[in-house]
Amino acid sequence: MRFFTGWLVVLLIPVASWADTAPTPPKTFDLKEIDAYLSKHVSNGHVGLSVAFMQEGKIIHAKGYGKASLRPEVALDAKIPLAAGSVTKQFTCASIFLLAEEGKLSVRDPVSKYYPNLTKAKEITLYDLMTHVSGYPDYYPLDFVDRRMKKPIPLDDLLKEYAGSKLDFPPHSRWSYSNTGYILLGRVIEKVSGKSFSDFLSERILKPLEMKDSYFEPALNHRAIATGYTSFALGDPEPATREADGWIHAAGGVYTTPSDLAKWDLALIDGKVLKPESFRLMTEPRELSDGRFRDYACGLGVGRRRGEPYLTHSGAVSGFLAFNHILPRTKSAVILMANADHLDVGDIHGTLLNLFLASQTPALDVPKIAGKPAKEAAVDLFKQLQKGEINRDGLGEEFSLFLTDERVKGAKERLTALGEPTTIVADPASERGGMEVTTVHFTFKTIKLKASMYRTPDGKVQQFLLYQS
Repeated sequence: MRFFTGWLVVLLIPVASWADTAPTPPKTFDLKEIDAYLSKHVSNGHVGLSVAFMQEGKIIHAKGYGKASLRPEVALDAKIPLAAGSVTKQFTCASIFLLAEEGKLSVRDPVSKYYPNLTKAKEITLYDLMTHVSGYPDYYPLDFVDRRMKKPIPLDDLLKEYAGSKLDFPPHSRWSYSNTGYILLGRVIEKVSGKSFSDFLSERILKPLEMKDSYFEPALNHRAIATGYTSFALGDPEPATREADGWIHAAGGVYTTPSDLAKWDLALIDGKVLKPESFRLMTEPRELSDGRFRDYACGLGVGRRRGEPYLTHSGAVSGFLAFNHILPRTKSAVILMANADHLDVGDIHGTLLNLFLASQTPALDVPKIAGKPAKEAAVDLFKQLQKGEINRDGLGEEFSLFLTDERVKGAKERLTALGEPTTIVADPASERGGMEVTTVHFTFKTIKLKASMYRTPDGKVQQFLLYQS
């Protein structure tokens, strides 16, 4: 099961018809435009997408797009569950913390308390398993179902094979994503609670939070769930081979909807699931033995963007992808799920997330600038340089003096030869000296340039310097 870090996270191959018709994303967080954007992504009928946006604790948009099943053909609506994959891990960690709050275990318990015969069991704790620093090899590092996973395996046999032999590294010295640790956590929950993980999860989390469209490892022929699809080398989508019993469990067995995940997100950050001290540790970046920190806590990636703290995790099991991104300060979330594991769904989620963030958390302390948006202003000035015709009314006095006729003439000769850029990308703006500071990247066939542009609130360009990148 994959876990993608970062903001635009994908190394996925789209089917040909999908790639040929990939729509242009909206420029702003406009729900009507986003609705049209997602509708175009599923227009070929080969994929289903389900999305939810939560803002200030309220779901402002939840909808399914495309197909839950191709044969028979079933439309995907917002109430049809899809596999959450490794998004399950945050539920598993919360279950451990719930048992710890009841005094039934400690997150610092050594693995030896429950499985004394596993490798380095006295040195590895439950907290180590939750934060992926145990050193236990990952039994599911690939992105397809191999021969092993087509056959059922008892959970304890899986643990004996993958947690009972050589470690990948000494405990606590490195961070390496390991589903093995989460199978072990699931079994600890079962041993301590005396219940199956499915029953514990249902009784302690799903039912209390009224997550009515959520299940744990539902049967393959369960009527309520979507069918997962895959494709190889631009082939037509085909039903994905599901991992056999024992290979997923507490590492990725939840099926849910974006709306139900939004309920979970809100309850978690609102303190309705865990006590404050538990939530703090669950969302604290893990420190390694050499003093380095990883941007991962317990079943959650953690970090900041635009000064905004976030919690995040993605998930992937055969035929499905999921992305859950939470903004605790504003009680907001952007959630996207898909019943296809071969498409660039992470790119779609990244697009939606960036649009949402731009609308909710504008760059800190950046002044409001009159006139064109930064990217358009940069492109306009670049074209002026290519033509050798500068509108000096749009320049600050000092930069206009710096931009001598000789410099303009030389720039025209050099920049005209580059032709039209193939791509233009503007980084998020920042502030310096009361000005808007923007870096704009121009890509040409033979070279890449970046422009450093400063603008004052009146819209005048006080600096526009080009560098080769």
